[in-house]
Amino acid sequence: MIIARAPLRLPIGGGGTDLPSYYREHGGFLISAAIDKYVYITLHQTFVPELILKYSKLERVLSVDEIQHPLFREAFKLLDIPVAALELASMADIPAGTGLGSSGSFTCALLKVLHAFRHESVPAQQIAEEACRIELDILKEPIGKQDQYIAAYGGLTAFRFLPNDHVEVTPVRVSKETLCNLEDNLTLFFTGYTRSASAILKDQDSKTKSNDRDMINNLHFINEIGRDTKLALETGDLYKFADLMNIHWERKKKRSSGMSNETIDQWYTLALANGALGGKLIGAGGGGFLMFYCEDKARLRKAMRDSGLSEVRFRFDFQGTSVVVQN
Repeated sequence: MIIARAPLRLPIGGGGTDLPSYYREHGGFLISAAIDKYVYITLHQTFVPELILKYSKLERVLSVDEIQHPLFREAFKLLDIPVAALELASMADIPAGTGLGSSGSFTCALLKVLHAFRHESVPAQQIAEEACRIELDILKEPIGKQDQYIAAYGGLTAFRFLPNDHVEVTPVRVSKETLCNLEDNLTLFFTGYTRSASAILKDQDSKTKSNDRDMINNLHFINEIGRDTKLALETGDLYKFADLMNIHWERKKKRSSGMSNETIDQWYTLALANGALGGKLIGAGGGGFLMFYCEDKARLRKAMRDSGLSEVRFRFDFQGTSVVVQN
């Protein structure tokens, strides 16, 4: 039995500049935080000469090409693992489509468990690169590299995306007090909406490739917010950090009409009137989780709870993608 897990993530600043259509021309920068909510992949050998895959569906196949799930199929192909008497299953602390980067976490955990099956210990950089190769290069998903890299590395981490596709990875140097305040004062509330990020990201990707000036300028601005956020965190200025969250969200909404809706805007306004100092919708937009920074958590929690939102509490994860059971 082998069990691997990869953390979900919170985009802290600069999200959206990690798509190749942008960073290959201008370079991208963002900060992301891994949290203690995970996607798990389990693997064990069976006595039946077929591959059994359990996720939201059940597959029993005799060859890799028969696999319907694209991430399972391409991971097996990439690592050249033949169909054998194996059973793999996925589980997650939070469902997909909620803006926490579950697809990237799934791919990283899957690659980790398959490498462990081959008795290979591989670094975070390799896991991230292989996950990006599968999702961006092979499957041609219109997504960025944030999810795969933060899932692989964990922590509160800055990523610089260079035009040559190299990614520079740097831990954000925050004091223990600042880190504790972030964990204590960041809150997550589920909107009840799940959605696919593909449509919104495809629109961003298409406009960026066509050199749409409004989109390019918007992403330039977000790029700078990422750098300003890093400075605010490293100097311990969490009021500035909260203000940057608001600025980021207002600018992010201009990228797509599907980024928000009337109900989400009402919840956001309610939160700011009840103790939240800053906030934004997590992920590509349209649903998922609202994240707020606040210092009056009891007041904010009551207001959100009374509005029908449920809270997910979390701590940061500093392990990244890892094998948690192997025997």
